[in-house]
Amino acid sequence: MSGIYIHIPFCKQACHYCDFHFSTSMGKKEAMIGALCKELELRKSEFKNIKVETIYFGGGTPSMLDTDEILRILDSVYSNYQVIENPEITLEANPDDLSEEKILQLAKSPINRLSIGVQSFFEDDLRLMNRAHNATEAAECIELAIRHFDNISVDLIYGMPNMTKERWEENINRTLSFNIPHISSYALTVEPKTALARFVEKGIVIPIEDEVAQEHFNVLLDKMEAAGYESYEISNFGKPGYFSKNNTAYWQQKKYLGIGPSAHSYNGEQRAWNINNNIKYIKSIEKGELPMEAEILSTTDKYNEYVMTGLRTVWGVSLSKIASNYGEAYKEYLMHRSKKHVEEHLLHWNGDTLLVTKKGKFLADGIAADLFFLNSDKD
Repeated sequence: MSGIYIHIPFCKQACHYCDFHFSTSMGKKEAMIGALCKELELRKSEFKNIKVETIYFGGGTPSMLDTDEILRILDSVYSNYQVIENPEITLEANPDDLSEEKILQLAKSPINRLSIGVQSFFEDDLRLMNRAHNATEAAECIELAIRHFDNISVDLIYGMPNMTKERWEENINRTLSFNIPHISSYALTVEPKTALARFVEKGIVIPIEDEVAQEHFNVLLDKMEAAGYESYEISNFGKPGYFSKNNTAYWQQKKYLGIGPSAHSYNGEQRAWNINNNIKYIKSIEKGELPMEAEILSTTDKYNEYVMTGLRTVWGVSLSKIASNYGEAYKEYLMHRSKKHVEEHLLHWNGDTLLVTKKGKFLADGIAADLFFLNSDKD
């Protein structure tokens, strides 16, 4: 499986917690769309003889684009790449952009999956996050979307300041009431240089303690399981047949192209990323130059990334895969480093596959970091 990620770097306003690359100025929108299409053309040789199975519009806020603009970018994909007959094509969208007219237009387009950034159904939460939509718009857009789209995902955020367990349960219940097939849910993180980080530094916002966030996470796991969703990745829950193919490819180290400013790419041997400046990106692409940096991944890098992503998923980390892809020394290292976590019931073995337990899920990233190989002399 291979995919193309297209970064749309525009937003109506800056969410207080967001550290993704975007601009609230739309003055360069036309030039940006032209640059995205040209980058797709410039990089087609990277996917020669490779079929594209997923296309993902992320951002930023891709739903700010007109449907015709989205179709223009998709035309460039289809003109320059081999795309399978029924690819998964996802559009990230905010509720305030999803009018009935917009949903009808998208439903007639090749877009077949919507990822809707609801985050919360409570006005206090939305104001704190500085979201552009309100709770009524969130509910109305989902009701409209499910009439025309089968494959829908909704994003929720837990661990919000002043969020009680009861409020979090109500958020989940409200989401489940729509019977959508996929839910993504993340803990609120205070990222450096964001408005939220400044509010915390000044004491305006008091972040929730880790124990409370973990309680929210456990509530999420229980409710999703009871409702028939599988936690196929720690933050992602899908009904059977509705796992995100795009994100699954990332977690399973499949190749993907990242198009647009700040977008990352991966080909199995190196990771590359575009400049995170809209003007410089456009000027460079217009000259036929790729504004990209890259790093060759060492064996240790690949092992560490596999451990990090594998432990977050239901597929876990395979000893036989580590031995065949990275060498016996890495396999022995993993077996040794994992012992204490197995004894503490944070990890468990299923045959030769290492998996996190329910108790260990909230701590998975920290556990993975403890299993990293830090000495690159083996490469």
